[in-house]
Amino acid sequence: MKILMTGAAGFIGMTTALQLLQRGDTVIGIDNLNGYYDPQLKRDRLDRLTTFTNFKFERVDVADQKAVKELFVTERPTKVIHLAAQAGVRYSIENPYAYIESNVLGFMNILEGCRHTEVEHLVYASSSSVYGGNTKMPFSVTDSVDHPVSMYAATKKSNELMAHTYSHLFRLPTTGLRFFTVYGPWGRPDMALFLFTKAILEGRPIDVFNHGQMRRDFTYVEDIAAGVVRVLDRNATPNPNFDAAQPDSATSHAPYRVFNIGNHQPVQLLEFIRCIEDAVGRKADMNLLPLQPGDVPATFADAQALEEWAQFRPSTSIEVGIPKFVQWYRDYYRI
Repeated sequence: MKILMTGAAGFIGMTTALQLLQRGDTVIGIDNLNGYYDPQLKRDRLDRLTTFTNFKFERVDVADQKAVKELFVTERPTKVIHLAAQAGVRYSIENPYAYIESNVLGFMNILEGCRHTEVEHLVYASSSSVYGGNTKMPFSVTDSVDHPVSMYAATKKSNELMAHTYSHLFRLPTTGLRFFTVYGPWGRPDMALFLFTKAILEGRPIDVFNHGQMRRDFTYVEDIAAGVVRVLDRNATPNPNFDAAQPDSATSHAPYRVFNIGNHQPVQLLEFIRCIEDAVGRKADMNLLPLQPGDVPATFADAQALEEWAQFRPSTSIEVGIPKFVQWYRDYYRI
């Protein structure tokens, strides 16, 4: 297949693209290489992809309507994986317009490109943040997600609504994947694992929010990528049992699906830190702080629907995944 992938220089994008390239697909990767974090890390990820002759990179911002339209017309991809987004919960509180431009306007441009070039399937990144302040655990795709607690979460919920509209109006098969706290080699410098590892190695204290009582369903990036590929291969279809009188929010009369993709094994933040300490070989000096605005105390994925649909379930534990990240970090930064 020819697959258009947005956010190809991101760490989920790079890992997913590698799996597609290695099995022989053609990947057209786009990214704007913005400065939200070190662009050199993004360029180094791209260097891993450009060694493949079946990879092509275009520096395009998904919010650029004209450029996105021209790319779709020129390349006419079979399927699309949309991972580009302005990430970060806390950053969205201070810079909300960046999220509207990238996550809402950008997604609109991707939907229009898919519509007008008859793309067979659009798979896009949603987020566990859409569950907001929900306290029922584990989070199920059939739960209400009408109470986001950050602009980032609100834009991801918007993406699901927009996707359904296009699935309904234009019969565009769309599948949204709610990622749960992705970590692993080549990860983002603004995420906890990266920040904690860097600080511990440098002998600096780490900020631990909610006094370390946070629980997260940490999901290893290779598992995430494998799930994306598995879902890409099975186009979304209408639910034949969909009942409009009692609607299932994760399916539809249209070719629309939404799934959680998480490890189904929430871990307390203090346990996560202990695992980093073991991998690094040093103890952390912790600043215990209250819960931050926009954060939620716990996430926990019910991944049964994904397993039934794609015969896939993430399985990598933090005891396996964290040492792999720490080894990558030491190698990349020559420590």
